[in-house]
Amino acid sequence: QVQLVESGGGLVQPGGSLRLSCTASENILSILSMGWYRQTPGKERELVASIHDNDLRKYSDSVKGRFTISRDNAKKTLNLQMNILKPEDTAVYYCNLVPLQLGYAGWGQGTQVTVSS
Repeated sequence: QVQLVESGGGLVQPGGSLRLSCTASENILSILSMGWYRQTPGKERELVASIHDNDLRKYSDSVKGRFTISRDNAKKTLNLQMNILKPEDTAVYYCNLVPLQLGYAGWGQGTQVTVSS
């Protein structure tokens, strides 16, 4: 099974920025449709950003204009640049395929993002 590893989370003040990165044990990040998901306690995991063929990118309304998803093919990473962070962005963030294929690529450990003053 493909292993996904997220990093880059942390504590940031409202209005601040963070950059998340994801690596994979197989070369899927530059080939397949990928996304960033997030989950808060008591809520279902939600897809907030995805990147597809021809560099098509999609965002949830809650992050549109503030988050940017990208691939770094040289470094073999999937990234999420998060700007103008809000307390409601606080969550554990995960990368994975879009659509999910959990039998092929399971969830990683995620990276915690906390937005608080």
